[in-house]
Amino acid sequence: MRILYVCDALAIYGGLERVLVDKANWLVENGGYEVCLLTVNQGPHPICFPLHPNVLYNDLNIRFHQYSHLPFWKRVIKKRQLYHLFRKRLARKIREEAPDIIICTRLGYVRAIVQVKGVIPLVFECHSSCLESRFEGDSMLRRIFNWYLMLAVRKVEMVVALTNGDAGEWRKQTSNVCVIPNVVHLNNSGSYSDCMAKSVIFVGRFSRQKDISSLLHIWTHVYKSHPDWSLHIYGGYGEEQEMLFAEIKQMNANIQVHEPTTDVIEKYKENSILLLTSRFEPFGLVLPEAMSCGLPVVAYDCPYGPADIITDGIDGFLVREGRCEEFVNKVCLLMEDGDLRFKMGEAGVESSRRYSEGCIMPLWQQLFNQLVKH
Repeated sequence: MRILYVCDALAIYGGLERVLVDKANWLVENGGYEVCLLTVNQGPHPICFPLHPNVLYNDLNIRFHQYSHLPFWKRVIKKRQLYHLFRKRLARKIREEAPDIIICTRLGYVRAIVQVKGVIPLVFECHSSCLESRFEGDSMLRRIFNWYLMLAVRKVEMVVALTNGDAGEWRKQTSNVCVIPNVVHLNNSGSYSDCMAKSVIFVGRFSRQKDISSLLHIWTHVYKSHPDWSLHIYGGYGEEQEMLFAEIKQMNANIQVHEPTTDVIEKYKENSILLLTSRFEPFGLVLPEAMSCGLPVVAYDCPYGPADIITDGIDGFLVREGRCEEFVNKVCLLMEDGDLRFKMGEAGVESSRRYSEGCIMPLWQQLFNQLVKH
């Protein structure tokens, strides 16, 4: 069976990029599939994670982002021109590869694929919450644009959501929805954090979604009572990066900011607690990653990922959104109780195994067989 993935780019050390590469590698290594990864905006950038040599890779070199600096009307005209180029190159690549199934990971590309794919089944693998527009602004223009995108979603053969909560939102748009959680790049080294280091880790982009402003507010209160602890932020590029960097420099609260790394598993093991303050999460990949390294986690119960992953009080703590004081109290509780940290960390190692390739990839194989039979 031949699978064609269409994605934005594989240029940053992000969770989506890691998941796609891991799945493509598994399919050619263990499933006997032919896999082609097709990026739209990669350009000259190297692929961030190692691809199996049998995975075919191509880039359409559209690079939509290059023209974001233009005035509004010029940007609209240029993007329209690029969209037509995208559709033309995409159609040619689909003809060349002749896939049995196409999987798209970006909502904005679904319409173009629907227009050129013919009878090939299309799966929209959703790595952004259906609720995302509500958090990023709900202007009339955005509502119209989202409505336009949803028209295309209703024409796909299957929407794959990462959590049950997000699947419920997508079912308001189409009945063709199933849930397959992310494959997680788990710690398989046999070594784990001993939860003794007086350090806490946060992994995520400097974006509004990740709400690092709330993280810093929480840390301000935590640090007052535990000044011997440090916070390590591994943050990729985001729209709030410059503002947050300036804020962190002024805090003097034992916060260290690091570049994104391909070896994040080792960084988890150097720390004792993971924090997640996101406003929304389609999944929350860092949670099972950290849990597989023996870390207890504390996260806001945002829509929709954390509640599917964390068993509150067993392998971590779920805190109601906006309850800053409660979040602070849970972090301090873990800091003050080494036995609790270690016990929750052990439970996390066990529960993270739900997201291993061996558990998740057979669900994809079932879906592929179902779609091809139809």
